[in-house]
Amino acid sequence: MWTVIYIAPTEKIAERIRNRLTEEGFLVQVRSINLVKPQFEILVPSGEVREVQEVLGSILHP
Repeated sequence: MWTVIYIAPTEKIAERIRNRLTEEGFLVQVRSINLVKPQFEILVPSGEVREVQEVLGSILHP
């Protein structure tokens, strides 16, 4: 099962996060959601959420 770990405001940010997480060896999916404006969900396998959150923190807050 896949879990949303972040909702990116732009496709560019979503791709940057996906690339960094993939480089760290994680499986990552990006899914477009259309609310008022397009946003992008970053999803990872449920079993990897804790590890990904640690890496995501360093990506978002270098």
